[in-house]
Amino acid sequence: MLLTVDVGNTNLTLGLYEGEKLGAHWRLATDHNRMPDEYGLQFLGLLQNAGKTIKDINGVSLASVVPPLTGRVIQACREYLKQEPLVVDAGVKTGIKIRYEDPKAVGADRVCDAVAVMKLYGGPACVVDFGTATTFNALTRDGDYLGGAITAGINLAAEALYTRAAKLPRIDLQVPPSVIGRNTVHAMQSGLLFGYVSMVEGMVSRFRAELGNDMKVVATGGLAEVVAKETKVIDVIAPWLTLEGLRLIWELNR
Repeated sequence: MLLTVDVGNTNLTLGLYEGEKLGAHWRLATDHNRMPDEYGLQFLGLLQNAGKTIKDINGVSLASVVPPLTGRVIQACREYLKQEPLVVDAGVKTGIKIRYEDPKAVGADRVCDAVAVMKLYGGPACVVDFGTATTFNALTRDGDYLGGAITAGINLAAEALYTRAAKLPRIDLQVPPSVIGRNTVHAMQSGLLFGYVSMVEGMVSRFRAELGNDMKVVATGGLAEVVAKETKVIDVIAPWLTLEGLRLIWELNR
């Protein structure tokens, strides 16, 4: 089995693949203070929960956008899973051409998303990843990664309102009763959720103008489903897209 690990600023996402099939998968909070031994024990606990042991693991595919944690997770894989992980980085075969000015500056998760979208859905495509940052990623008809746009994620914006505005509370991101909030919580929920929905719709329109009318829109990340329910511009919701890309990249580099 292949263990895929996506280390993000907010979430640590893991999945077990048997062939092309995703089995057990987890989305955990990223702990920037956790040490290699703690990650290793956590991995063993998740495997046990899935009814597996390290003997069932024959490979690890890893993407990370948190440099201080990358080495710790690699060490945990070596010492506790007895595997040398494939780290998605410069020099790894991906099957796509990156046309960014500096290809090394593209986040590993964005590369994995692009690989998965081209394999599963084809181009042209706009991949919207709702993570700590909300990213829009452009793929051409031929599968080239052009670049995209980056803005603050919804939860990051919500936290900024709470920490920088004295009278605004910390809220749960839920759909408010109406767009016009009649109290502070509902007003914040409306601004954050519907504001981001409108941004997504506007950015998708602008991307379509450059990529073509047949552009597909694929949403991933922890809040993909929440946003997708409020708009018709998203064609596919793929919450585990990065893990699928990690699997495909692993196959290319065996």
